Amino acid sequence: MAQGAGLMFLERKVAILGPGLLGGSLALALRARVPQLPLCLWARRQSAAAEVQARGLGDCFEAELGAAIAGASMIVLCTPIGSMASLVRQMVEVGLEGDALVTDVGSVKRPVVEELQGLIGGRFVGSHPMAGSERTGMAAARADLFEKAACILTPTQLNAAADVQRVGAFWEFLGARLHELTPQAHDEAVARISHLPHLMAVLTTLAALEGDEAVLRFSAGGFRDTTRVAAGDPTLWRGILEGNRAAVLARLDAVELALGQFRQALQQGNTDLLEQRLARAQELRQRLQAP
Repeated sequence: MAQGAGLMFLERKVAILGPGLLGGSLALALRARVPQLPLCLWARRQSAAAEVQARGLGDCFEAELGAAIAGASMIVLCTPIGSMASLVRQMVEVGLEGDALVTDVGSVKRPVVEELQGLIGGRFVGSHPMAGSERTGMAAARADLFEKAACILTPTQLNAAADVQRVGAFWEFLGARLHELTPQAHDEAVARISHLPHLMAVLTTLAALEGDEAVLRFSAGGFRDTTRVAAGDPTLWRGILEGNRAAVLARLDAVELALGQFRQALQQGNTDLLEQRLARAQELRQRLQAP
């Protein structure tokens, strides 16, 4: 039992499946806050052991899934969303502790919650800490990644209130701010504030640089800030965009509408409409609170 920021940490053992940016940051945060906690990082790649060792967590690495989750009361899936169902099936085969809860850090929820709850029912409680970086891997992990970050829980009727509270307490202990949404509402929200911005960064990068990369020598902070997330892992983002296809397509419809307005304003020399749209964007952007 440990205490931090006025909260009690009651988990017996935590197993983290996938020591990338989020999984590695989770392990570092837990080690910093609860040094005595039995903690296990699992990965299929044996090379991951060296990456974990380099961050001072070599004693936590386990390559065998059964050993990684043995005795764990909280299991956190930090793998790409496409591999989560296979992992849960394997966990069921090797055996879960009677009080073990499974949660995740995935950026898409509706298909993930449906599939995983179809396998283990209410023992899976969906969660999504809104924290990350265009950098990937254990080398980019940091212990303060979740501090003051929003964390969205996506419970369903299958989840007991006590289990949802327990998963929430887990993230709160790490400094996250909790919110609850249905899986569908979550996917619609992140399509707006995560998935669409990533696509726009990609589109800006392609439109600006394909055919004339030499202009990069003139770029400054605006271009770097606007396109930063385009440096993210393409394989990871392919899975995210595919998993949230309908909500992302709806946002792309909105982009096409806005783009058409700007194109029309420029073609017709309608400077009033142009300034109106720019001012509306400024007003909305100014509502964004500083972290």
